[in-house]
Amino acid sequence: MTLKKFILSKHFLKHFSIAVTIVAITVFLVLIWMNFYTRHGQARPVPDFFGLTIEEASKLARKNKLRFEIIDSVYTSVVPAGCIAEQNPKKGFKVKKWRNVVLTINAFSPEMVAVPNLIDLPIRQARTLIESAGLIMGDPTFKPDLAINVVIEQLHNGLPVRGGESVQKGSVIDLVLGKGLSNQRTPVPYLLGLNLENAKDKILVSALSLGSYVFDNTILTRSDSANAFVFKQNPEYRDDASVQLGSAMYIWLTVDSARLASDSVYFAPDTIPAAEILRR
Repeated sequence: MTLKKFILSKHFLKHFSIAVTIVAITVFLVLIWMNFYTRHGQARPVPDFFGLTIEEASKLARKNKLRFEIIDSVYTSVVPAGCIAEQNPKKGFKVKKWRNVVLTINAFSPEMVAVPNLIDLPIRQARTLIESAGLIMGDPTFKPDLAINVVIEQLHNGLPVRGGESVQKGSVIDLVLGKGLSNQRTPVPYLLGLNLENAKDKILVSALSLGSYVFDNTILTRSDSANAFVFKQNPEYRDDASVQLGSAMYIWLTVDSARLASDSVYFAPDTIPAAEILRR
């Protein structure tokens, strides 16, 4: 029998049809199983677990047909101890049913870090060590000392703190810097047009201290305070102006560029304390 006759025979066509049918049914069943297994089109938004206790998070996960897993803890004052501080995926992100949501809880005790030993270090190096340790450097003060702009004391909550002692992460470390033993003076820095952080840096580099800063009435929001710049300073800048090391500088900030033309260095009646703005 030739190949052509075999292919056209009823016996071959019968078994070929059976094979095609079996393949088609198999593919159809696989597609149905894959659709069921992957839950195609059944994605649902992740609920907000932030601030919930573990028990509340468990109930919310079951209600939304999700699973959750706690993988880490952090310390924050935003939520109570033992409550959810972070989640991944974020609220509203769509996932399939019974998928895992990774949660981070707020630790029951604050994270502690070791205070670096800053004595006899220049201010720039001390600041770097403070920030790398997860701490915050407060506004420095100055005392007569042989060293100039070098740390002679380090304080926490107004009390001396030694290198290696443990404090809560994010604590403020205040530094006392030397300003020399004589009446040595330093040029008055030019601060007009600088934002608050840059002005603080320039004051610090000049071995001076920031007495206080005041926002004028153009500052209404936190965003305004972040964009504000110095429009007045006291002492005023002059080519020949100088002050004693460690002296205080006072600055006024605004978002109104027209105020840079003002020559006044005294408190204006429309100024308000910076602390009041930060509370808004």
